[in-house]
Amino acid sequence: MATETSRPAADATTDPELACPISPVVDIVFSRWTSPILWSLQAFGRQRFVELERRIENITPKVLTQRLRQLERDGLVVRTYHPEVPPRVEYEISELGRTLSPLFAQIAEWAATNIEHVERARRRYDDAGAPRG
Repeated sequence: MATETSRPAADATTDPELACPISPVVDIVFSRWTSPILWSLQAFGRQRFVELERRIENITPKVLTQRLRQLERDGLVVRTYHPEVPPRVEYEISELGRTLSPLFAQIAEWAATNIEHVERARRRYDDAGAPRG
């Protein structure tokens, strides 16, 4: 007969999502390729796969396909299939995805104001050598 093992209730010290409640959103929105895809769809509107691929440097077709599917699953992107010859598929940011616009605008503003500070801090750190510990 199998016995049940009880696990302690999750709290902010054991569950990273409770310790940082924005973690799930960061994982969805700010992955390596997701941000550029959402940014491109927000900035340039509805696009075909090849247009996105051209705008987002260094992304492979496989990764772009995976990210677009995940974004569609998360409700942030809408995929429209047009049964023509040849078939045409377009992607656009969803209403839910558009709600991220103010967040992206704030991050862009922060970057414009602070990226030079970050770069200077990195140079100082690198010039000082690796920390000893």
